[in-house]
Amino acid sequence: MAKVKVYKTVSGDTWDLIAYKVYGSEGYYHDLIRSNLALIDIAVFDANIPIIIPEIAEESDNDTSLPPWKRGE
Repeated sequence: MAKVKVYKTVSGDTWDLIAYKVYGSEGYYHDLIRSNLALIDIAVFDANIPIIIPEIAEESDNDTSLPPWKRGE
């Protein structure tokens, strides 16, 4: 069974800031929200709220279905 990763918020955290801290890009905040729908109404978090961190499939640089700016061209 896969171990669930959990992030405990720091007072003042936002969805995009958590995504940046965890994944290195604020662009993954949608994935965080989808995994934590019970918290969807929170914009700015208080401290010590557990956030489930889903695993993100890494994008391939060779994926031609992505636009050029997403492929690093």
